[in-house]
Amino acid sequence: MFKNPYVRTIISSRVLIHLGIWVRNFAILLYVTDMTHNDPLYVSLISVVEYAPIFIFAIIGGTFADRSKPRRTMIGSDMLSALSIITVLLVILYGAWHALFFATLISSILSQFSQPSAMKLYKQHVPEEQLQAVMGIYQTLTAVFVVIGPMVGTFIYQQYGLEVALAITAVLFLGAGWILSWLPKDAEDVRQEQKTHFMQDLKDGLHYVWRKRELRALGGAFVFSGFAAGLVQPMLIFVTMENLGLDKGQLKWMMMANGAAMLVGGAVVMGIAKKIKPQTLLTLGLTVSTFTTIGLGFSVSVPLSMSCQVLGGFFYPFIMIGINTLMIKNTEGAFIGRVGGVMTPLFMGMMVIGMSIAGILKSALSLSTVYLMSGCLFFIGMLVLLPLYRKHVQGAVESPRVVQDSEA
Repeated sequence: MFKNPYVRTIISSRVLIHLGIWVRNFAILLYVTDMTHNDPLYVSLISVVEYAPIFIFAIIGGTFADRSKPRRTMIGSDMLSALSIITVLLVILYGAWHALFFATLISSILSQFSQPSAMKLYKQHVPEEQLQAVMGIYQTLTAVFVVIGPMVGTFIYQQYGLEVALAITAVLFLGAGWILSWLPKDAEDVRQEQKTHFMQDLKDGLHYVWRKRELRALGGAFVFSGFAAGLVQPMLIFVTMENLGLDKGQLKWMMMANGAAMLVGGAVVMGIAKKIKPQTLLTLGLTVSTFTTIGLGFSVSVPLSMSCQVLGGFFYPFIMIGINTLMIKNTEGAFIGRVGGVMTPLFMGMMVIGMSIAGILKSALSLSTVYLMSGCLFFIGMLVLLPLYRKHVQGAVESPRVVQDSEA
């Protein structure tokens, strides 16, 4: 798999991008808390500028990726991200620290153009039997930086300050763009000769998702899984303090156990990618998440709670890798960007909604009830997909021709 230059080069560039994002995010977070004396308004604004572009620009970026040359789009996005960081760094030197939000916003917007372009290159140049393993690498990479990213970002900021952290971020983004320049030049696409309007392409993408039963079902899984994940994401600190009677400082061990298990789970998927079907991965992930989520919400035992965290983290990559692999396999190459642009906001949007109402639900009901609701949502996400496994996805995996022809 790593003999494939597209896999090797894109993964190498994403390592630098992930590292740059974590260094930037934690340096900005810590700097803003220092400047505002922990003002929650400014701290929450950081999350807004990170997540808001996903809703606004994901489908736009996906449509652009389908219309443009993916290699050129990815290189341009990384270079522009580096340029935005350098510009903000120069502004900050004159005391205008509020420009930090602009740097995060621009970089987040550009990632909505780069990500679907990477998926398009995988669709074009990676054999179908290797797609699941490649998605496993992607998920493992994310898990690695969930574990080490905060430590690296915090260390650089505390030792060297904001200016050095931003300079390092810019260098990492430039390095990622330079690595991508090693890829073969984009082939000319015959679709570019057709006089199609951007808005028409965007509408065609939305209609494509709606027409295909496989993608509609996967969209449902995204919705329920995202909502379920959002409900419990802010609640772990209350599990630590209320259910387990521990100091809030012990939360880091729960999070590190979960992140380390995600890393192992992603690595396991990479190893068994050719032996297990993506729909099986997805079923396992959603089923285990149902029980571990409910167990964590009701547990008052540290060993049991830690076990739930580890099991949940281990199987979480099964969900994301299964969904992403099925999405790529059931999408024609010409629509891969727009499909991703529709699916990503479904997950992220429902996750943010879940995070927003989790505190309200906990106050009105109870912590255990919130976790019970989340577990049930994971289970519903699995039920939404069950008919698809038997009747449609099975055939789609076995016959690439059916993937192109099967429309509801």
